[in-house]
Amino acid sequence: MVKTFQLVNTKTVVTDFDSANILIYVSPTEEEKKSLVSKYNIDEHTLNSSLDPDELARLEFEPDHMAMIVKIPKTYSGADRLLFRVSSMGMFLFKDKIIVVVSEDIDLIRGKHFNKVNTLNDVMLKIIFSSIIHFIDHLKTINLLSDEIETKISTSMENHYLMEQFTLGKSLVYYQNAINSNSALIDKLKLNSSKQGFTQDEIELLDDILIENAQCYKQAEIYSNILASLMDAKASLISNNLNMLMKTLNIITIMIMVPTFVVSAFSMNVGMPFEKEPYAFALIMGLALVSVMVFFLFWRWKKW
Repeated sequence: MVKTFQLVNTKTVVTDFDSANILIYVSPTEEEKKSLVSKYNIDEHTLNSSLDPDELARLEFEPDHMAMIVKIPKTYSGADRLLFRVSSMGMFLFKDKIIVVVSEDIDLIRGKHFNKVNTLNDVMLKIIFSSIIHFIDHLKTINLLSDEIETKISTSMENHYLMEQFTLGKSLVYYQNAINSNSALIDKLKLNSSKQGFTQDEIELLDDILIENAQCYKQAEIYSNILASLMDAKASLISNNLNMLMKTLNIITIMIMVPTFVVSAFSMNVGMPFEKEPYAFALIMGLALVSVMVFFLFWRWKKW
């Protein structure tokens, strides 16, 4: 599927394929890939890397265009079971055209920063900025989910809540790696801003993108550290609760064993004291009760 846009009076408007100067290929077919390689001289390896979620962000300069791979968050679905994944996006900037290749249908041309777009360089920078905003939105969602799981863990000892926290922590590590990879791309883009003929406004926008990406990385790092600390703390609490439970069960077991021993001793098939006493049963039960009280006092004295 191909989405086609054109810059008209600082606006991006939907248009037909022939007049479009912004082309967004969503999960291109093999025929579309061959067309991109043959018609626009896009490197086949770079094109395939644009659809590889494990590819690192990078910037390359070809004779007639600039190619870059940007890391973006993958659209979350319930089937992912709280695992937020990272995807890749390829952008190929020509003098009169920009081609974007993504693996899934994402609304890239969105947000108030697209209300005024002057050049194709501006479009490229704002798409990068949009991906950073997308990361930030996902980080907020992860933080809310983490708070919700933390509340559930405080009232339950079930393991699957800890596994959910572990999954969120894993997602944050993926996000940190992706955001850091984008940081290297943006730095290289800034170093080559004069080579690409960036205007002063575009350079200022690039500086804003650098700051926003750095803040996004710091936010992901903070959330990751907090979540890791919470997981360690919750694991310690659950272990401590288990120890307390085992201690209580052991004390109950001993309290039951003490009177059982007294009663068992008097039920042996040999001569015993009180065997001819009419109140033997009451005396034995009294001794059993006294043994329980003695053990209870001993337990309180030891502060177990």
